[in-house]
Amino acid sequence: MSIRFKVIALIVGVLILDQIVKILVKTHMPIGETIPVFGNWFLIHFVENKGMAFGVTMGGVAGKIALTVFRLIAVGGLSYFIHVMIKKKMPIGFILALGLITAGAAGNIIDSAFYGLIFNESTYANAMIPGSGVAEFLPKEGGYAPFLQGAVVDMLYFPIIHTTWPHWVPFRGGQTLTFFRPIFNLADSAITCGVFWVLIFHRKSLRAI
Repeated sequence: MSIRFKVIALIVGVLILDQIVKILVKTHMPIGETIPVFGNWFLIHFVENKGMAFGVTMGGVAGKIALTVFRLIAVGGLSYFIHVMIKKKMPIGFILALGLITAGAAGNIIDSAFYGLIFNESTYANAMIPGSGVAEFLPKEGGYAPFLQGAVVDMLYFPIIHTTWPHWVPFRGGQTLTFFRPIFNLADSAITCGVFWVLIFHRKSLRAI
């Protein structure tokens, strides 16, 4: 099995798994619903993010379009870079890590580009209306946002530590402390794992470029 095939299989596999999870969440959960997985420290908690990874946002329509264009350029650049690294016969672990980063970026592009077109809006549930707040796939009335204006679906939440800051901590003393607070998705996880994989195990490869 060639390195190129392995990278393509990794990228496609991450994309499929990422999209399956997102579509299941989008079509079965209203905004804000929480499903415990392991106690109170691993939760499926549905939120939507109009910005970057881990809930970081950018302002307005222009910021959203700029972010999506940046992601498209990044995916194109990474794809070409992977091609060059394969031709240079760089370590397969380094190339697969780049594949993870590429897959993660592409996964969130799909949400941003198309989810606004193919789903109606997810909202908070109305306790008086069973099933309310859950989005519909290909609704008759059309989607909730134009092309490139969709929100990224996030759902993985790990509030492992839930306590308060010590009173002696400046500015934060006595306030609630939750770790890990950001809510993210599998695409974000792929990017993070790929970056750490490169930084921890393939610094020599970076210097050899």
